[in-house]
Amino acid sequence: MAYLELTIDTVPGKAEKTAAALTAGGFSELIMEDQGEFEAFLEENRACWDYIDEELQEKLQGLSCIKLYLEDADKAGLFRLEALLEKLRGEELGQLQLTVKPLAEENWEESWKDNYPPQPIGEKLIVLPYWRADETDGRLPVILDPGLTFGTGAHPSTQMVVETMETVIKPGAACLDLGSGSGILSITALRLGAKSAIGVDIDPKAEDIARENAAYNGFSAPAFTALTGNVVADKALMDKLSAEQYDVVLVNIVADVIIGLAPVLPRFLGENTTLICSGILDTRLSDVVNALEQAGIAVTATKAKEEWRCVSAKRRSV
Repeated sequence: MAYLELTIDTVPGKAEKTAAALTAGGFSELIMEDQGEFEAFLEENRACWDYIDEELQEKLQGLSCIKLYLEDADKAGLFRLEALLEKLRGEELGQLQLTVKPLAEENWEESWKDNYPPQPIGEKLIVLPYWRADETDGRLPVILDPGLTFGTGAHPSTQMVVETMETVIKPGAACLDLGSGSGILSITALRLGAKSAIGVDIDPKAEDIARENAAYNGFSAPAFTALTGNVVADKALMDKLSAEQYDVVLVNIVADVIIGLAPVLPRFLGENTTLICSGILDTRLSDVVNALEQAGIAVTATKAKEEWRCVSAKRRSV
């Protein structure tokens, strides 16, 4: 089926208002590309981001537009859109110039899957989207629904954790995964022979997603447990988790979050527990190391991949 890509140039900072007017007019599936809206989103969520792709920032520089798609045969829809834009041009939303671009026929419902090929990691593992679960190439599979949340194995920070896990996870190990996201690291631990893995994330949606991904791999409770909460702020959750003994604790988030967690991390670390922290930009490595040292945790090794760093650590002996 052939489609038309419709691009509407908007006034910087007013893309959201324009999108609301289009939605009210019956066009609900919209894509906003606006530098101002993007930067406002980053500012509101500053604690969650350490790194923003420079290529994406350059692409958005000065950009303010809305895109939507109609079937090529939907002449009535195109007519309604043009009429609506003519009306909106008198409401201080700019000229709202419309550009129409025909797109080649393709299977839109399936084409996005091409963005998620099998991802070999380390010596033993391969991350696979669930629709390619059989393409293991002789490696241990970690099967995910990659469209749900962060954690597909493509990012250097995740790759370094997995590579480190291959050397430290022993059969029967107990693992704690703080900031578990998709559950990729918990699933990896179980695939490497761990007896149990607990995944904790502050986002309530992540709990169901991680549990679903674990099921793709044949793991469920009690081997895998997914929880929602903030271990720093939730005393009951902290007490519950710290009552367990862990061989490996995983923290793959961003530097500021690791620094915030540092004071409570010793509660999860036994004498022989290995702590693996990643998601750290090279420019923030010293900040993270200092925070861990102040909490009584000694960094024993550092891995580097591109501008990202991953550290292994142990609780300092008293």
